[in-house]
Amino acid sequence: MMPEIKKLLYDAQEAGDAIKRFVKNRSLLDYQSDDMLRSAVERKFEIIGEALNRR
Repeated sequence: MMPEIKKLLYDAQEAGDAIKRFVKNRSLLDYQSDDMLRSAVERKFEIIGEALNRR
């Protein structure tokens, strides 16, 4: 596998792991009412999308 592809997959996995850490032990209401949490999770999803759409 090419090094750049490995890095992109690593970035996506790290972002996914961060999302899991951010929402662990949080309810949907916590997520909906916490602007900073929502922003952090959304940003990590953006990173995943960017990593998986690169060639």
